[in-house]
Amino acid sequence: MEGLIIKIISNQCFVKYDKEVIVCSFRGNLRRASMLPLVGDRVIFDKEKKVVTKILERKTEIRRPPVANISQAVIVTSLICPAFSTNLIDKLLIELEFNNIKPFICLTKRDLISDKEFNNIKDDIDYYKKIGYKVFYNTDLDEIKKIFKNEITVFVGQTGAGKSSLLNKLVPELNLKTGEISMALGRGRHTTRHIEIYDLFDGMLLDTPGFSSLDFYNMTKDEVRDSFIEFSNYPCPYRDCLHLNEGECQVKVAVNDGRIAKFRYENYCSLVSTALDNKDKYKRK
Repeated sequence: MEGLIIKIISNQCFVKYDKEVIVCSFRGNLRRASMLPLVGDRVIFDKEKKVVTKILERKTEIRRPPVANISQAVIVTSLICPAFSTNLIDKLLIELEFNNIKPFICLTKRDLISDKEFNNIKDDIDYYKKIGYKVFYNTDLDEIKKIFKNEITVFVGQTGAGKSSLLNKLVPELNLKTGEISMALGRGRHTTRHIEIYDLFDGMLLDTPGFSSLDFYNMTKDEVRDSFIEFSNYPCPYRDCLHLNEGECQVKVAVNDGRIAKFRYENYCSLVSTALDNKDKYKRK
């Protein structure tokens, strides 16, 4: 039978099959093959023996926290307290792009800033929309609910950005459960000690302790560059151009004439400076 691992505690896998959840162990050959199950794995299991026998191919995999097959993420970011940060948004966006996870942006606390303050950052917000990212406000509840269908979704973002408040607005009738989830999503000290998937709006929500960032450390400079999606619209004469000091770089030309937002390019320069060279990534594997 094929099922979905929705929770792992110690050596026990909680496998969802249809409307049942079966607690299973997993065969030693998986451990010997260094193919340990992750929450989000699609697996083959023996219902009678209650054992996972095979892990199916993963569409996505993230090492920290260890999860598989997340299909999309909502970057929840506040406009104030904590301050709006395009650098943080871009870091999360490239991590998601690199891991083949579809990103959305959800802005919170619009009611706490003046129109003048909002106008100072509106151009940045509009730019994300222009290059193809869907941007919500935390009042767009009906629109946000629609994205869950048939997907495994996770909320990411800073502590205090409003992830838990958003979830409480989306699912007010699940007070007890959202109390647990909201702590895991970033209000105060994280108390959830395991990763778990919940059914929500004909899809699923991943609840995890400490999902404010993804695994960025193993990205190379080329991978960071390629995760800035609008750069591909401006092919350079140099095949391996990093868009930093190269002459005739079409990305830099696009920045200078305003087709690429200056803040995005500055964030790119900051992030690519911390990435690995290809040879360094090879050494770390």
